[in-house]
Amino acid sequence: MDIKKKIEKRKRRHRRVRGKISGTAKIPRLCVFRSNNHIYAQLINDKKAIVLALATDLELDKKTKGKQPEKNIKEKKPLSRKVAIAFEVGKLIAKKAIELKIEKIVFDKGGYKYHGRVKAIADGARLGGLKF
Repeated sequence: MDIKKKIEKRKRRHRRVRGKISGTAKIPRLCVFRSNNHIYAQLINDKKAIVLALATDLELDKKTKGKQPEKNIKEKKPLSRKVAIAFEVGKLIAKKAIELKIEKIVFDKGGYKYHGRVKAIADGARLGGLKF
């Protein structure tokens, strides 16, 4: 499949989902973006069009990135490096949200499948104390 077509299909899916969900000050939208090398998560208030909090794998210290990945609780298999980093980013965005006194969010997977790194961010955020 052509790369441009693949990106356009993802953007089309994201626009379709964004028409149905929206974030507010009390219940912001947790938006996920993943590139080939990095992963980003933002808490967005769509009413005022501002970003409340941002977490990325670039913020994680080298100890967190270099440590052995945790085991998946349900399947008892070790997580891959990128998935383990995404899990840590989910915990980091949850920590920042709790500091802002935010407990509930709306999850926006950004047109991606709910699988792998996107699912790991959601699991990390849930473990950090956020409710979807």
